[in-house]
Amino acid sequence: MKAFSNFHPLVLFFYFISVLLLTMFTLHPVLLFFSLLGAVLFASMLETPRAVLVSLGFYVPMFLLIAVTNPLFSHNGVTPLFFMNDNPVTLEAILYGAAAAGMVISVMYWCRCYNTVVTSDKFLYLFGKLIPKLSLILSMALRFVPLFKAQVKKISRIQKTMGLYSSESKVDRLRGGFRVFSAIVTWSLENAVDTAASMRARGYGLPGRSNYSIYRFTPRDGAALGILAVLLGGSLWGMKTKVLEFSYYPRVAALSLTPVVLAGYAVVSALMFLPFLIEVKENLVWNYFRSKI
Repeated sequence: MKAFSNFHPLVLFFYFISVLLLTMFTLHPVLLFFSLLGAVLFASMLETPRAVLVSLGFYVPMFLLIAVTNPLFSHNGVTPLFFMNDNPVTLEAILYGAAAAGMVISVMYWCRCYNTVVTSDKFLYLFGKLIPKLSLILSMALRFVPLFKAQVKKISRIQKTMGLYSSESKVDRLRGGFRVFSAIVTWSLENAVDTAASMRARGYGLPGRSNYSIYRFTPRDGAALGILAVLLGGSLWGMKTKVLEFSYYPRVAALSLTPVVLAGYAVVSALMFLPFLIEVKENLVWNYFRSKI
């Protein structure tokens, strides 16, 4: 079940913009941990376990690569661990690289969840009247990657059915890859032209054009939007007043556990884990009523 997806598109868009902004503009390890864990847990509710494991197989090496790269170029910090080519590799640089890697992976996971929840029709509903041409282009671009991957798999299966890729030769595999690439480029161009022509034929973007919407802003959506605004405001206040500030240079700061800081952690964690908690609550209710049948 996807209970969080049933909220109004405005609520969904506001939520993802909020978590992405908070994640991108902080390197606080606790906040990044909440963001990454919340994104992974939410993705696990939206996707199959196999898809989550496959994504981890891609993101974990990327995390290590980013974390290791930073101390090779940045030698700031007062705690050298060892020397490489007469340059110190410091603890502070490694931790800063790990935080930057966590931020990048968190943003990518949230974008992954965004593509699943905020579909192209929801995006067009929000911005179709304000910026019709740009919203159409952005909508097509956001759905292009998953559509592209699905079409590549489809073309590969068709070519294997036709008897291609039967040889173990690397040259044969390379030729097959070029055939798939050529086919997918042609398909993507045709699909883009057909989509634009179809939207133009339906009068998309013309002034005075009426449309039907299945989305209605309910009191439930208003309450959710209010809660999100309060949580976002509390998080931004904590960052602006430096309550949720953390420094890596010249020395790694100690984590503060004052009541105000703990309250800030609670607000941020509530914001990051909100979709996951909604999905868990909906699943529990669903299973409870099923058990009563």
